[in-house]
Amino acid sequence: MIELSKEEFISKTTETDTMNLQERDKKHLWHPLTQHKIHPDALPIVKATGALLYDDQGKTYIDGIASWYTAMYGHCNPYIIQKVKEQMCVLDQIVFAGFTHEPAIRLSEELIHILPDNQQKIFFSDNGSTANEVGIKMALQYYFNRGEKRNVIIAFEDGFHGDTFGAMSASGLSVYNGPFEDFFIDVKRIPTPTSQNIAEVLKQLQNIINNNQVAAFIYEPLVQGANAMHMFKADHLNKILEICKKNEVLTIADEVMTGFGKTGKNFASEYIDTKPDIISMSKALTAGFVPMAVTSCTQNIYDAFLDDSVGKAFFHAHTYSANPIACSVALAGIELLRSEEIQNNIQRIMVSHQEFDTKIRNHHKVQSTRQIGVIYALDLNINMDRYGKKRYEIFEHFMKNGIALRPLGNTIYILPPYVITEKELNTIYKAIVVLLDTII
Repeated sequence: MIELSKEEFISKTTETDTMNLQERDKKHLWHPLTQHKIHPDALPIVKATGALLYDDQGKTYIDGIASWYTAMYGHCNPYIIQKVKEQMCVLDQIVFAGFTHEPAIRLSEELIHILPDNQQKIFFSDNGSTANEVGIKMALQYYFNRGEKRNVIIAFEDGFHGDTFGAMSASGLSVYNGPFEDFFIDVKRIPTPTSQNIAEVLKQLQNIINNNQVAAFIYEPLVQGANAMHMFKADHLNKILEICKKNEVLTIADEVMTGFGKTGKNFASEYIDTKPDIISMSKALTAGFVPMAVTSCTQNIYDAFLDDSVGKAFFHAHTYSANPIACSVALAGIELLRSEEIQNNIQRIMVSHQEFDTKIRNHHKVQSTRQIGVIYALDLNINMDRYGKKRYEIFEHFMKNGIALRPLGNTIYILPPYVITEKELNTIYKAIVVLLDTII
């Protein structure tokens, strides 16, 4: 290993630090969901703590979306950091094929304890997309192993399940999928249910099942995140799931966004009587610290892969599956989630959202509002493109006021860390009121 002298290290560090981080970023980095020709600049963030982000100029921003719904217990949570330090000194990484370790075993036990009670097996991967990819592959191979050819997946229109090919196939947002649609697996779509269309949705669902070899139905329970936090009723979803169960169509609940307390319960599936066969989870699973995902399933699904033939095993693997450090983070996160402090905070945020909603829902610039748990969304009474100029003007309004929110089309939503203070929440609310009264 080549070591620099103290003088060389200081010289090299000074050289890079004096260069603008934003300019250094432009030289080599390609950011997600970004048209770099129109928006070439990325804001450097150098520090984060609690619900606050700090840029390279010392300005602070309230993280109103918990960095894409991950850092729910606050950035750089000291309790999680301590658990990570302890694990790093014992076991950093081990291949999970043929080996196991105590953090993964403990995490499986803790997850089964808080998941819906029909879940029995835990499969590790890397992120939300792969969690759904695993779920789709499990469903397809489940029937393959039973000697049945079922190659169709049912999904909601305008749902989003990730960017790998199976997950992308099940997603209905064409802005993400356009160039790849010729390569997708076979997915049939149904509308999200409303009080007005539920009878027709059930009819469409049954017709698809009757005329296709359907393996599974994948859905985001109660809240479609990327679809501007679109919400629907548990009773309507339950009717859909009941039809799937009656027709032996496996159900896959995508809880990547909704999981770990955001809807007021550990998982959104707890609001629904009919439980899913498979659940995918990521994001808040590891509290914004490191990438990891889990796909859980019932004992019945797992048993279909048990055979003397190796070919019936589930041949899906990720190098960092069940990484011990990631498992230790997830264990600490679950411990925090179950704490009285975090549960009280979730209730406090829910009440604050409700009080704010009573003040602005009748504003003439507000088309509609909705809430479940700590998720709050309002639709502006204006027409605008999902990634158009007006959307970026709104984004910049919040950033200038020290708030990190990412509007989805004409929808503004708040999904804050559970540790956000009332003062910080009120700062977000006030900035929204200013937007409504003077900006748009």
